[in-house]
Order: sequence, then C-alpha cells, then structure tokens
Amino acid sequence: MKRLLNTLFVMTQKSYLKKDGETIVVKVGRETKLRVPLISIRSVVCFGNVLISPALMGFCTKSGVTISFLSYYGRFLARVMGPVSGNVLLRKEQYRVSDDKDKAAEIAKIITAAKIANSRTVIQRALRDHGSTMNEENVLRATALLKRNLEAVLKETDLERIRGIEGDSAKIYFEGTSKNRQQLQEL
Repeated sequence: MKRLLNTLFVMTQKSYLKKDGETIVVKVGRETKLRVPLISIRSVVCFGNVLISPALMGFCTKSGVTISFLSYYGRFLARVMGPVSGNVLLRKEQYRVSDDKDKAAEIAKIITAAKIANSRTVIQRALRDHGSTMNEENVLRATALLKRNLEAVLKETDLERIRGIEGDSAKIYFEGTSKNRQQLQEL
C-alpha cells in the first residue's frame, strides 16, 4: 500500500478497507496495516482482490473521494463516486474554444510546452541522481532534442504541428529513458 500525493493505492491482495470514525483502516487478515485520515485522501485505487465496506464506500462518496477498482494487472473495472456538480457555462465555453482552431492551438501550445519542459526536467534529474548507472550520452542527446522541441513548439501556431511536436517529444523521452531503464535492470 502506498499513498502518492492524495491517492491511496491498495495493491496487497485480500486487503479489507473499512471506516473507523473519519479514518480509512486497511486490514490484511486480522492485522491493521494502515490508518489514513480520509481528509487527506481524494481517491482510492484498488488492484485485484481488495474489499471495501459499504460504510466506507458511502462515506467516501459523501466526502468526494472516488474509489476505482482495477484488475490485478491494472485493467479498469469500475469506479464509485458521489454526485458531481458541474458548471454548464464553463462546459459551453470549453466546447466553443475547442471549435476555434486558433484558441485551441494556443492552449495546446501551452500544455505541450509544459509537458516537454517537465519531461526534460525528469530526465535531467534522473541523470543527476543516477548518473553512474545511466547512459549519459543518451540522456544528454534526449535533453538537447527536447530543448529544441520546446523552442519549436513555442513558435508554432498550427494545431496539427503542435501535436506532431508533442508526439516527437514523447518518443524522444521514452527512447531516452527506456535504454537507461534496461541498463538499470541489468545491475
């Protein structure tokens, strides 16, 4: 069981989650493995054979906590969530913007630039933290190519070209990290 940001991931098979006051209790057999205040959780993700009490499900839905059930291997099965409130005016504006190619391209440019910059940062941090176990040449090449793509996307106005740069950047990122991941597994 891990808590990343505000999501509780339950991967231990035959776990049972129940409510105790305003706390989620995770039990395996008769042993309590974890107690987490519900206020610090926004979602619970259960992998495989994980059970949740009806009382906890009800409390989660009232508190805005989403519960997702996945197979042991991570295939989505179901989601339990409470009432969702939406802003109709916001949705209508989002649809209008999606129909306007120039506005859509501007938003896509901002999102893609942030994605490329973050990818580059992740690779650089990996090199800094695990440099001795990584192929430094591959990582430096990937960071240089991502920098080039970041500069290119900031100048681009065509939505399809922005999408192309995003795809190219994802390829560079995964190629730059997959070769290193293989080396890390061999150690």
